Amino acid sequence: MSELHEKYARLLGDLRAIGSAAVAFSAGVDSTFLLKAAHEALGDGAFAVTVRSVFCPDREGDEAAAFCAGEGIRHIVETVDVLAVPGVRDNPPDRCYLCKRALFTRLFEIARQNGAEHLLEGSNTDDLGDYRPGMRAVEELGVESPLRVAELSKSEIRALSRELGLPTWDKPSYACLASRIAYGEELTARKLAMVDAAEEYLRSLGLRQLRVRVHGSTARIEVEPEAMSLIAAPDTARAVNERLRSLGFSRVTLDLAGYRTGSMNDALIGNRSR
Repeated sequence: MSELHEKYARLLGDLRAIGSAAVAFSAGVDSTFLLKAAHEALGDGAFAVTVRSVFCPDREGDEAAAFCAGEGIRHIVETVDVLAVPGVRDNPPDRCYLCKRALFTRLFEIARQNGAEHLLEGSNTDDLGDYRPGMRAVEELGVESPLRVAELSKSEIRALSRELGLPTWDKPSYACLASRIAYGEELTARKLAMVDAAEEYLRSLGLRQLRVRVHGSTARIEVEPEAMSLIAAPDTARAVNERLRSLGFSRVTLDLAGYRTGSMNDALIGNRSR
C-alpha cells in the first residue's frame, strides 16, 4: 500500500471510530472529499450541513445540494445572516474568527439536534502555516479536522479525489466573498454581490483561478500568470472594464503579481499571506 493510500486508510479508520458526525460542507475540494470519506466510513451516520449566506455564491450551495443528492447523503441547509454577527460587518482582520465561531456554534447545535456529537471540517496540512484566524474558532469549539490528523495535503486530497471520481478533484480553490474586500471596509450585501457577479463574468471568459479584490470602489483582478495575456488583450480588457464598471466599480485594475490566496493579508504587519 502506498503512503497516500495508507493515509486514506487511516482517515477511514479515524472516522469509523467516532460513530456519527456532521460534516461542514461547502462543496469545495476538501469538504467534498471529507464528506465522501465520512459517508464511506459511517454510512447514514454521516450527514452534511451547508450554510447559505451572502458570503457564498448560490452556485456553491447548488453544487452542495446536487452532490449530496447524487451520493444519497442526508443534507441539512442552514441560512445565516452573517452580516448580523457582531463585528463581522466592520470587517476587522479577525473577521473570519468572528464569523466561523458564530457559524460553527450553530452547526454544532444542528449536529447535536440530529444525533451527532462530532462536527467535522475540511482543513488540511497546507493550512497549518497560513494566517487563518478562523482556525482559532475551530480549536476553541472543538470542531474536528480529520484531514489534518491524517496528515493529508491539498495535492494528496486532489489525487485521492480523482481516484474516487469526485467532480471537485480539479476544482479551483475558493474562499468566501468577504475575503475579497480590504480589511476595515464595511461589508455590505451589495459589495459582495458585485464581487460575485464580476468573478462569474470573468469565469465566463474561460478563466478558472481568479479573484476580484475590492479597495473602495476599485476592483483589482488577480489571475494566474498564463492568463494575463488573455485578460490584457485590448478587446478583452475593454470588455472587462465595461462590464465591471457597469456593476458599480469606478476603476478596474489587473494585479501584475498574479493570483495568490489571501493577498489581502499582505497589509497585515507580521502576517504572511494565506
